[in-house]
Amino acid sequence: MDASALGYSGRRRTPGLRREEIAQRANISATWYTWLEQGRGGKASSEVLDRLARALELTEAEREHMFMLGLGHRAEPRYRGGAPVPATLQKMLDTLELSPALIRTATWDVIAWNRAARKVLTDYEALPARQRNILRLIFLSPEARRDLEDWRAVARYIVAAFRADTALAGAEAEVAPLVSDLLATSPEFAAIWGEAQVQTHGEELKCMHHPLVGEIALEYNAFGVHGRPDLTLIVYNPATDQDRDRIRTLLRSA
Repeated sequence: MDASALGYSGRRRTPGLRREEIAQRANISATWYTWLEQGRGGKASSEVLDRLARALELTEAEREHMFMLGLGHRAEPRYRGGAPVPATLQKMLDTLELSPALIRTATWDVIAWNRAARKVLTDYEALPARQRNILRLIFLSPEARRDLEDWRAVARYIVAAFRADTALAGAEAEVAPLVSDLLATSPEFAAIWGEAQVQTHGEELKCMHHPLVGEIALEYNAFGVHGRPDLTLIVYNPATDQDRDRIRTLLRSA
């Protein structure tokens, strides 16, 4: 593996750091680090490449490129919880006037939403941050049971998709406290979690009863956010003109 495979291209990623300092950051010998730069160090393991990516402060794209060139496959997922939502994503959410839309993390915490989501789904702004979690809302909120047409089917789908998402994002350790809490407080979650089902997202239909306007059917899909494997965009589109009119009515309300 030569220097370009590590993403160097003859320029220093971390200004002011010498080889010895980068090697120390990555917990490898300076000699071996020099050999890697020169293409004489043999094939580095994914663990070493990940330590080098951190030491060199590579972006996610640069880290991915380094793994592809160095090992011939994509990097293992690395959860990046706590990073803020880019302002451009919030602007995009706000342009979806009649389509409830939100951004959630790999731990299924809702961290951004538009006005339609507040009016149709949940008023996230009125909730403490800890309660803006989709699994907590589904299993611990009486309103979710009241409003969802087939609560049990939705709950089973959500748990299966949650399990798949956290594994894909490498966030199993981060969701462990949430899972433990729900296992202790919700027998229904414990039963569904024990089924160990895994399901990826696809086009789905969400039918709900809104207390103000009645039945609303929403077609929804989930999209990965480029460069942020820890984030997912979910968009709910009204299934019919009647559903669109009901959402419009809610948006006109105070």
